[in-house]
Amino acid sequence: MDRRIKIRHLQTFTEIVRQRSLKGAARRLLLTQPAISRTLSELEEILGAELLTRGRGGIALTPEGEFFLPHAQTSLAALEQGLAGIAQAGGAGVAQMRLGALPSVAARLMPEVLVELGRMEADLRLVITDGPHGYLTALLRDGQLDAVIGRLGAPETMRGLSFTQLYLERVAVVVRPGHPILTDPDLRRIGDWPVIYPPPGSAIRPFVERLLIAQGIPVPRRRVESVSGEFGRVQTRHSDAIWFISAGVVARDISEGTLTRLPVETAMTEGPIGLMRRADARPDPAQDMFALAVRRALARPDFAA
Repeated sequence: MDRRIKIRHLQTFTEIVRQRSLKGAARRLLLTQPAISRTLSELEEILGAELLTRGRGGIALTPEGEFFLPHAQTSLAALEQGLAGIAQAGGAGVAQMRLGALPSVAARLMPEVLVELGRMEADLRLVITDGPHGYLTALLRDGQLDAVIGRLGAPETMRGLSFTQLYLERVAVVVRPGHPILTDPDLRRIGDWPVIYPPPGSAIRPFVERLLIAQGIPVPRRRVESVSGEFGRVQTRHSDAIWFISAGVVARDISEGTLTRLPVETAMTEGPIGLMRRADARPDPAQDMFALAVRRALARPDFAA
């Protein structure tokens, strides 16, 4: 590997993509925006390729950027797991579990699970990684995660994995309060505004496609394809964008009134959320403890599945 590539280069690149902006990455990494821009330029110069394009609509990956991104993410995840393992070795017997959580699960279920672990006084350290379905299941299959909670994926993404269903979740169609479509909430009108649409390979893409096909609605031409919770949340709140996203991602936003759910029927987008493990995984006390906390969280009357 080119020794000029440093961890800060990979962190900067992946955080820009995650935040969908240089400004957001700078805020998360506690750096100035010029420093973020300079680090990205250094990486592009070392690689001899442009990774991102910048315009009024924000940043977008180039083909070279799309190719390099999963490798950068995997490298950072492997380093984090190694550091966590060293910390665990000196942790006086504290059990550790490496969990992958899809955005809807991270936003909706995990806070409740942490409450239950606290009530159980469980001596369990969670290392949580979020991301899209394909990315997390690949880490699980490679042994870099112990379990993943998320939607049941396509058969090719579930190879070598077991799936235990926990609850069912629908896709929500959300807009900002006061959006013009709320005067006549008809999905056939979505083409009149920009749409934030799930990208190929995301777990909810087939469900959204099925919903539109059933109503004779073509895939919107004016669309940005993303399942980023942060990007979708900011873009929808401050524009006339219409966002297709798992209901769990925006449950709190809807309850707080910062986003509004379009009153359209989405029952056919309902899909199972479950706990995924490697099919050949052996019983593990830490994972059993975590599974108990999940069951208790789901049984709470204030958790609306």
